[in-house]
Amino acid sequence: MLRALLTCLALLFCATSPARAQTPDLQTVLQTYAAEVADPGRQTVDTVLGALVDVGGPEVQTFLERWADRGVYQRAGDGRFFYATEAGDGYALTDPATGTDAGTASRAEMTQIRPNGGVRRVIASALVQFQLSDPDPARRIAALDAIARSPSEDQLGPLRASIEDEPDDDIRARKQRQSGMLAASFGATPEIRIEAIEALSDEIAVDVRAALNQILTTRPGVAATLPQDANIARTLTPGEDMTEAAAYAQLVEAGLAQPVQGRDAIKAALTANITEGSAGGVPLGQLGSEAARARAYEALAAAGSVPPLVTEADRQAALASHVFYEEYAEPDPAITAAARAALDEIETRVLLWQGLDLGLDSLSLASIYFLAAIGLAITFGVMGVINMAHGEFIMMGAYTGFVVQQVIPDYTLSLVVALPLAFLVTFGAGVAMERLVIRWLYKRPLETLLATFGISIALQQLAKNIFGTQARPLTSPAWLDGAWILNDVAGIANIRIAIFVLALVFLALILFILKRTRIGLEVRAVTQNPGMAASMGINPDRINMLTFGLGSGIAGIAGVAIGLYAQVTSEMGASYIVQSFMTVVVGGVGNVWGTLAGAALIGVLQKGIEWVNPSNTLAAQTYMILFIILFIQFRPKGIVALKGRAAGD
Repeated sequence: MLRALLTCLALLFCATSPARAQTPDLQTVLQTYAAEVADPGRQTVDTVLGALVDVGGPEVQTFLERWADRGVYQRAGDGRFFYATEAGDGYALTDPATGTDAGTASRAEMTQIRPNGGVRRVIASALVQFQLSDPDPARRIAALDAIARSPSEDQLGPLRASIEDEPDDDIRARKQRQSGMLAASFGATPEIRIEAIEALSDEIAVDVRAALNQILTTRPGVAATLPQDANIARTLTPGEDMTEAAAYAQLVEAGLAQPVQGRDAIKAALTANITEGSAGGVPLGQLGSEAARARAYEALAAAGSVPPLVTEADRQAALASHVFYEEYAEPDPAITAAARAALDEIETRVLLWQGLDLGLDSLSLASIYFLAAIGLAITFGVMGVINMAHGEFIMMGAYTGFVVQQVIPDYTLSLVVALPLAFLVTFGAGVAMERLVIRWLYKRPLETLLATFGISIALQQLAKNIFGTQARPLTSPAWLDGAWILNDVAGIANIRIAIFVLALVFLALILFILKRTRIGLEVRAVTQNPGMAASMGINPDRINMLTFGLGSGIAGIAGVAIGLYAQVTSEMGASYIVQSFMTVVVGGVGNVWGTLAGAALIGVLQKGIEWVNPSNTLAAQTYMILFIILFIQFRPKGIVALKGRAAGD
């Protein structure tokens, strides 16, 4: 409807300044079409909009916005139009042509212009074309959003005209993509449309896929033979591609078959044909059975009083004598073939990008599990202690970060302070726990499990008493906000990248400590053979204390990292204790590389199951646990098992 109007608008963008000088000003045009502006209708608004396009300029865009928002008023005395805002008992007026103050007027003098919904949509469509070249990037993006919501052939020319002068690279790329989508749907010739469709095959954006799917829209059809002039998408077989009931209903809707008479329809027909105490020659007293009613209906059908009874054989014959198909709404087979090929190519690339996105998610989850489990792997591997309070050390680290942020409002500085402070706090708590409880329970795993479980409950209650039961915020710095977006399919949050980097740092740090330091040598010696290590002058009690403290301290740092994206509560540690133990057991007890492998396996497995069944995360965890149970049946010592004497303990 607006094709001529918008073509003029496209030419306006290329108009020279002498041509602009010959056009009348806005107020003159409004007075020329005063009746149409004051009482706009769908039949008259195009004329006004065409004249306004000839005027051009930012004042026309402002007027269209105010007109559509019912912010334009007409003065009764001279018929001139103004923008009006309430001022006391009247209105303060603004001249739409110049934007200057035009005095005041009483309420009785001014009449508000109220376009109806249809007119406002037409105005909004024309306004989009002005907004494509608006100096404000937000307005240009809003115009592109409006085109995406309601694309039409009229928008193609103005959109193309605005691309060359677009200063923003991202907006220009989006304009080019949307121009291609409009050309694919509304190009002047099939060749132009096919060329645009083939160009879109290099994209994977959601809006591109939506545009191609729109071209491939189908509608159901049925006929005695397959239509030769139709663009058939596929033929359907009743009983396979669709139910027989749905197929017969389609025949009835198309007028190609009689409706199946149900029990109620037969009763109604018999009731309508009762004469002299009988229906179809059967006395009313005998119509209590299905057979009698069927006999009466057949008699009425034979007399032509009712439609013939549709039997199962009739239904099957009707289905067999007709062809069911889906027909493209687009009549040109070449265009739909090009769209199908482009969409298949895009979907293949989307599947590959989804695999990459799944890999990034799995890697992110694995790094979280690694941070949560590495401390447990050290204490479990060296000391053989089943520490059920390990999750509470994660919780203590998260609360330490929260407390630091209350003192230091700078989120970056508070994070720098919180990481080492969380290590010190949880290191001290771990050493105290080992000295007071754990060292008295060595070689007694059941008592150790029960004691640490009790400590876990006590620490949770202590956290509730101090911080309350509500979740506490641990805010990440601004530079960790947002995400690394590769495209419409793949991306990862910046905070997840930071946690992954932190996991790599700790992997390197732990390997350095265990392989390059005296304490690491002693830890490995105690892990392999505590008795032999003691005979060589190593104090196993000291090593156990430091090892437990180190594992607890790492858990505290993991708590700070986890708290940046998860809720900090007294029960947050319980969410990670099970995964931590599974990571250690699957990877191999007491082995850093094993813990890394176990975290990777569990992360990939959990994300893979969630991808297959995204609506049920609980099922994903259940399947993951079942898999791990089966896994340890075949490899009980984990992915990376200890070697030497330690392997026999």
